This record gives sequence, C-alpha cells and structure tokens, in this order.
Amino acid sequence: LKCCLGVTPASVPNGAMADLSELSLDTPAEECIDKLEAAGIPLQLLQIMRQLARDGGVHPLQVLEQVSQRQRQRQDPEEEKRDRILESFDLDGVARYIAEKECKKVVVMCGAGISTSAGIPDFRTPGTGLYDNLQRFNLPRAEAVFDIAYFQRSPAAFYELAREMWPGTYDPTPAHFFIKLLHDKGILLRCYTQNIDSLERQAGLPEDKLIAAHGNFDKAHVVQSDEEAPEIEVGIEELKAALDRGEEGWQALRREKGGLVKPKIVFFGESLPENFLQNHRRDLPDCDLLLVLGTSLVVAPFNSLVGLAARSAPRLLVNREPAGTSDELARGFRFHTTGERENWRDAWHQGDCDSGCKALASALGWGEELDALIESKGASEIHRAPWAAL
Repeated sequence: LKCCLGVTPASVPNGAMADLSELSLDTPAEECIDKLEAAGIPLQLLQIMRQLARDGGVHPLQVLEQVSQRQRQRQDPEEEKRDRILESFDLDGVARYIAEKECKKVVVMCGAGISTSAGIPDFRTPGTGLYDNLQRFNLPRAEAVFDIAYFQRSPAAFYELAREMWPGTYDPTPAHFFIKLLHDKGILLRCYTQNIDSLERQAGLPEDKLIAAHGNFDKAHVVQSDEEAPEIEVGIEELKAALDRGEEGWQALRREKGGLVKPKIVFFGESLPENFLQNHRRDLPDCDLLLVLGTSLVVAPFNSLVGLAARSAPRLLVNREPAGTSDELARGFRFHTTGERENWRDAWHQGDCDSGCKALASALGWGEELDALIESKGASEIHRAPWAAL
C-alpha cells in the first residue's frame, strides 16, 4: 500500500497500517475510507472512493486495488522484453503451441460474453446490457440489484431478476462446451468464471474444475447480520420453490430460516468465495496456457488473474473488443504493442466467443468433437489428447 500510493512510513500515523490489515470487502465503505484517510491516503483518491461507493456501489478496496495495479505496472521489473514464444500471434499460433508443447495445465477465464448467445444479456453493453434494462425495478442505481445492503432493505428486485436468470431457463453455448472439451481432453487445469448462470456446470464441467469467482446458483444461504455466525445453508431447490410463489413464498422462507435467503452469488459488500482465494494464486503461476473468453476485464480482483499467469505461458483473449491491455492492467495483455520484442506471448481474436472457440477447436483438429458435444449437450464421449492420456 505504501509504495503503491506514495505513502511513506513517516507519513502514516502509528498503528494505522495495522488497522488497514483488518479491512475487507465486508467493511462498510465509509468506515473503510475513514481508516484509509487516517493512513495518509491522498485526499483526491478518497474523494473518488466516496463518489464510486455512493454512485456505483464500488467498494473503496476495489478502487485501491485498481490504483495499486497501475502503479505495479509502472514499477514491475518482470515486464522486460523477451523472445517470442508463439510462432504467430493468432488462433493458429496458439493451437500450434498447445499441440507442440503438449499443454495440459490450461486455465480459462470467462465472462458474460460466453453466455450472450444463450440469450443472457451481458452487464455493460449500452442499450442491451443488464444494467441498462433494470429501470423497471426503480433502483437508485442499476448496480444496487447486486448490493447486499440494498438487498436486505428491498429484496424483491433481486428475487424477480433471479427468477428470470434461474438455471434451466437457458442452455449452454458452444463456448461452454469448448471448456468442457478442454476438460475431456485432459488439459484443463481450472476454469475461473465471473458468470453467475451456472452454465459451465450445466455443460458438464465437474465442480472441482470450476471456480465461480462471483458465486452462482449452485447453493443458497441465509444472509445474516452477524458476520461471525456460522453460515446457514439452504437447499437451492427450496429457495427456487419459494421464489416461484412470489413475495408470499420468500417472506415465508425468511420467517422460517430467520433471515433472507439468496443464492451464493457474491454481492457488492460480500467477500469472494473461499475456493477463489485459495486456488487462484496457485493455479495461475502453474498454468501453461491462459484463455480469456468474453470479458471486459474491468472488475477487480478477477482481472488481476491475467497478470498472475506464468511468464512462460501464452495468453489468448477471445473478445469483440480489446481488454486487459498492459496500459490499463498490471502485467496485462501486450498484443496491442508494436515495438520489437514488446509482445512475446499474447494474442487477440476479435469476435464472439462461440466462433472463436469453434475456430480454435478446428485449428487443434477437434472441431468434430466439439460439434458432437454441442449436439449431445455434453454427453458425447471424447478421446483424451495423446499427451494427456491416462
């Protein structure tokens, strides 16, 4: 913190840094800002934090992480020029690398872009994104539908949205089945998803291969005011049955369980899942290839995973727009650079996720197997990659 924001030890009040070690995303925004102010954080940054917390539901620690990432990017000695490791910076180059280097520790990061062809809107596309289409709920701001404090006051809006997005309403896309294909081939280390739609699991991806960084609909729990109290889990089908009965149903469930019940989706103001915190710092440095599918990479700390990938691992972004580039994200993608040896491992395939995943599967010689998985809805038997045979 001190090196990221230019706060010197002499300018930090005694004990302030110890106080900061106790802060988390569960700490109320204003309390967090007060302690950051006591630690000597610049006034201009504190003002930005207050505005983002008030208007956008962004926690001060998320702002701090973004600032820290950019500072690390300027100071990071690891971003030295290297010899290229991809023959070409495109899908063919990545496919050739997978086969020649016999990759079997592939990490996938995915966002809303892999689910849009299923009919689920992404969050930020103007006009069609989820946040632009929540006016009917009369929210103070669009992001409030995923704000834990707002949910505790006015749960009806989220419950209505949850009914619309409930698993089973939508089917997995070709991109979801491509991730399943990587698993069946024996080369997927882990899939990290920002999505809450559970379509990765519906496509057949085993639970231990999926990290739902923002939670999903697989489980439900009681929202409790006492953070130290043991978590009370509720069967997800029990919650579904209650929501199907409307307000009468969820109010009855609330009385029965002693509090509001919601799926284990991470709201603003809640901590990330324990399996994300435990696994990402081990998986990313251990990967031999990183595939990033359909995400704008603007939400921390999920976007920081790009920079944690092994230095020897190629990285491929499949997205309609460039995202997570090194001028915006610490140790981010370098496919936009033009200088000699500036980019040694990064590729961007411009387009939608389904066509990009199909093209990569074809380049690997796995196109027919992906088609079979899509047709069978994940049931088709897939032969493991020769280098990943049991």
